[in-house]
Amino acid sequence: MSFLKQLFTWWNGQTLNTRFYTWRHGQYVGSDESGNRYFRAKSALPQSIKERRWVIYNGYSEASSIPPGWHGWIHHRTDVTPGQEDYHPAEWQKPHRPNQTGTPMAYRPKGSILAGSTPAPRAADYSAWRPE
Repeated sequence: MSFLKQLFTWWNGQTLNTRFYTWRHGQYVGSDESGNRYFRAKSALPQSIKERRWVIYNGYSEASSIPPGWHGWIHHRTDVTPGQEDYHPAEWQKPHRPNQTGTPMAYRPKGSILAGSTPAPRAADYSAWRPE
């Protein structure tokens, strides 16, 4: 079943082309707490970009599942991977969570139809002008 998913879908982990390119050129760099694996390869045009970087997602391909440290590495903001540096989040920082839109954990404001409550009554937006 895994082979068929790789053959016909791009949103489940990696495709066959990505698997082949990773096997031929990819150098494993590390992984994050979600199980996403990160790779790099030398660029064909080293004058413009030093290397190509990519991620193979653990499960569904969702870009928001990349933590902030790895996001900076993927986008060439830093050359040091999060595993190589001594990064400790501040005590006020919350742990990284991927985008929850479309899941039961999504934010639903008060009065939303999806929140299961009745909408709040509408207040008058304006008062009509009357000449005196």
